[in-house]
Amino acid sequence: MPARTTDDDLPLVHQAQAGDFAAFEELVARYEKRVFGLALRILNRRHDAEEVVQQTFLTLIERITDFRKESRFSTWLTRIATNHALALRRREAVRQTATLGEDRHDDNGGELPRPQFIAEWKVTPEQLVQQRETRELLDRALAELDEKYRMVFVLRDIEELTTEETAETLGISISNTKVRLMRARLMLRERLTQFFGDEHSRIEPGHRHG
Repeated sequence: MPARTTDDDLPLVHQAQAGDFAAFEELVARYEKRVFGLALRILNRRHDAEEVVQQTFLTLIERITDFRKESRFSTWLTRIATNHALALRRREAVRQTATLGEDRHDDNGGELPRPQFIAEWKVTPEQLVQQRETRELLDRALAELDEKYRMVFVLRDIEELTTEETAETLGISISNTKVRLMRARLMLRERLTQFFGDEHSRIEPGHRHG
């Protein structure tokens, strides 16, 4: 699970804002892995993710005095990292992807993807998240998603931003964010069910238990 902002963050932020570089270094140590993980999930390339980490904390040095506690420090830092990752992706054109802009099909509802593999899970999602092999499978499944769905899932379900914060960070509507998140969850659940679903409880699409 991602590190959550605690009351310990604010004293460090205040010290860093006053010029205490040791406090800044403590903030970097606290969030470096989280920023790297976020960037890696967005860009899928380690050296790009490492560049985002550097850019993020350079920006933090420059803008630490701009933080006004209107949101959690972790949320504020996540937005900075996300913006750098998206800028790098656009600038270097890491790969061809769909635009992050508004999608009329999303806003108009559209059809949700129909899973081809439906089954009860042998263990709970909470238990799966705690397993290293599960996190690796999740990262691989995320990499297969269209960017607009992956981005919403990463920010909302992994980084734990609110729906409103996710929409603001990506520059899309709240309704669009909700639809994309639902689609991402459905697509990811189908992929992971192929690994963790119980074959004895499998349901063929279009069929019901008798």
